[in-house]
Amino acid sequence: MPGPVLITGAGGGIGSALVELLRRRGIPVVTTDLGGAVDHRCDLTDRSAVEAMVDRVEEEAGPLAGLAHVAGGLAAGSLLDGGLDELPRLLAVNPLATGHVLVAVGRRMRERGDGAIVVVASNAARVPRTRLGAYGASKAAVTSLTRSVGLELAEYGVRCNVVHPGSTDTPMLRESWAGGEERAARSATLAGDLTQHRLGIPLRRIAEPSDIAESLAFLLSPAARHITLAELVVDGGATL
Repeated sequence: MPGPVLITGAGGGIGSALVELLRRRGIPVVTTDLGGAVDHRCDLTDRSAVEAMVDRVEEEAGPLAGLAHVAGGLAAGSLLDGGLDELPRLLAVNPLATGHVLVAVGRRMRERGDGAIVVVASNAARVPRTRLGAYGASKAAVTSLTRSVGLELAEYGVRCNVVHPGSTDTPMLRESWAGGEERAARSATLAGDLTQHRLGIPLRRIAEPSDIAESLAFLLSPAARHITLAELVVDGGATL
């Protein structure tokens, strides 16, 4: 790639795995997150902060060739029993923040007529999941926003794609297991629970962050030069 890749949510999990992968391949990266050892700390729900951060990144590192928007938030709970209360927060940290980053970076890529964008959503955006209604709705909005921005950018040669991970061994997943024994929680995730309309994972493994990072790296690369507005599900077959 001729310029750096901006990676949001780079402080851990999938984001940090992508940072390591691209650096091993000699691709320059710029990292942002709310905390941790990143180049720029930024609250992505603050549009002016995002614009200022992207300006600073391009001044210091040069025009962005790629964007991997990995940052996001999770909440679980029955919609009928209080889970809907999480929706305003999830709409802020998922689609609203995504929109801020897509617009800030997309406008600059449009001016240059080049660039690749990939956004992490979730397989919960594609099929309903018990106790993940608000989260799934917010990630479905992320998907729609990304594809709509991608449609606007396509004529300028800028590609936008979405990756939908399933269960991935990240701090976010482990937090959802809190209060239970890890081995039992892992087995339950693999097996699913048809009484709760929760599908298992046919490949019988939980993804490593590197599995998702490889998919992101492919969609950012010239090897995917004719792929845009696509949704790639990386969940071991869980959405069937």
